[in-house]
Amino acid sequence: MADELESNVSGSPGDAQGNETDASKHSEAAVQEGGGNRQPIRSSTRSIKRKRFADEVIESSIGSLQAGRQMKRTRIDDLMSAASRWLPTDDLTLITAVQQTNDLQAVHTGATFSTPFSLSDIQERWYALLYDPVISRPAVGAIKELHPEQVVEIHSNALLSKEEEKLLANIPATTSDGLKTFETLLESHAGVFHTGRTARSLQNHWKMMKWHRLLADQKVQPLYHGDTLLSFSDAEEQLEKVEQLTPYQDTLEQELSAMDRQEKRTIRRLESELPKWQALVDGSSAAEFDSQTLAILKGRLVRYLMRSQEITVGRSTQSQSVDVDLSLEGPATKVSRRQATIKLKPDGEFLVSNEGKRPLYIDGRPVISGDKGKLRHNSVFEVCDLSFMFLVNSELVSSLHPNRL
Repeated sequence: MADELESNVSGSPGDAQGNETDASKHSEAAVQEGGGNRQPIRSSTRSIKRKRFADEVIESSIGSLQAGRQMKRTRIDDLMSAASRWLPTDDLTLITAVQQTNDLQAVHTGATFSTPFSLSDIQERWYALLYDPVISRPAVGAIKELHPEQVVEIHSNALLSKEEEKLLANIPATTSDGLKTFETLLESHAGVFHTGRTARSLQNHWKMMKWHRLLADQKVQPLYHGDTLLSFSDAEEQLEKVEQLTPYQDTLEQELSAMDRQEKRTIRRLESELPKWQALVDGSSAAEFDSQTLAILKGRLVRYLMRSQEITVGRSTQSQSVDVDLSLEGPATKVSRRQATIKLKPDGEFLVSNEGKRPLYIDGRPVISGDKGKLRHNSVFEVCDLSFMFLVNSELVSSLHPNRL
C-alpha cells in the first residue's frame, strides 16, 4: 500500500506537465460548454494611487508658490530692464506721435527717439503704457517731471497729422512772404494744428514738402520732351528677348555677355547724367534775362538773379544773411553760412571762390575750400547735392566789359 502511494505521489515531470495540460483543456471545454458567459480575468500594471499625507500636501503647495513667485520676479526684472531703455522724452514722443497719426508704423518711420527702436519695441512699449500699470505709472510720473522746454520742443517736432499736411500742401510753391503766411495759417486753423506748432516749424516742413514736390500745385515734369526714352528695365528686357531667340553658341554667348555688361554700364551712366543734360536744354534760352541781370543761377525750383558784380552764396540765418540763400532750393543743412563768392572780373569772366568747409563742383571738377574756379555760360554748379545752371547774359556783360574775350 505504501509503495502504491509513493508511486502515485512521485511521478515524472512529464507526467505532471501532461496533467496540467489536461486540466487546462478541461477548463476550456467547460467554458465553451457554458456558452461563453464567463469573462477572462484582467490584470492591471498601473500602480494604485494613494492619498497624500498632510506633510506632502504642504510641501507641494510651498514648492508651487515659490515657483510662481520666481516667475513673477523674473517677469518684473524683464519689464524693468526693457523699460530702462526708454527715457521720459521717448515716452512723450511716442504718446504725442500716436495721438497725431494713430499709426505705429508711421511712428516707427518718422519719429526720432534717443535709441533706434524697432517696430516690435515700439508696439510692446505702447501696449505696456496702455495696459500695464507697473510700467505706465512710473512712466507718467517721469513725464510730469520733464522740464517745460523739453516738452515744448517735443511738441513742436511732433509728427504732422494728415489734416495738417493737407493744409500745408495747399500753400502755393511760389509763396515768398516768409513767416507771415504760416502765422496766418496757424491762427486761422488753430483747432487743426497741434498746440505746440510754431510758424517756423510749419515753414520748415513746408520746405521739405516743396523739395519733394508734394505741394498741390506742383507737378513732376518729364525728364525728356522728345521721343520716348528707353529706360534701363526696357533695354534689359529687349536684351533678354534677343538672347532667347539666338541659338546657343559658346563663343557667341561669351561675346554677347560681354556686350550686355558693357551696354548696361552705358545705360546706367547715361541715366545718371540725364538730369544735367536736361538742365542744359531747359536753361539755354536767353529770354530769361532783363536789362539789369548779369547772370542767373538756376536750380530746379528757384532762380537766383545776379544783378551786382559780386554776390555771396550760402545759407541765411538770423545773425547772417547772404545774397543767394540755397535753403530755398532744398535741404541745405550741410551748406556753410558763407559757402562761396561769385565775382565778375574786369575782363568779363566770372570767378567763384570757395569759402566754406565743403567742396564745390563746377562741371564735375572739384573746387576745395580756399580755391577758385571759373564759371562759364551753361556751367553746372553743384554743392552738397544741390545742382544749379549758371547762365550768363552775354550782351550785358559785353556792353559793360568791351574787352571781354
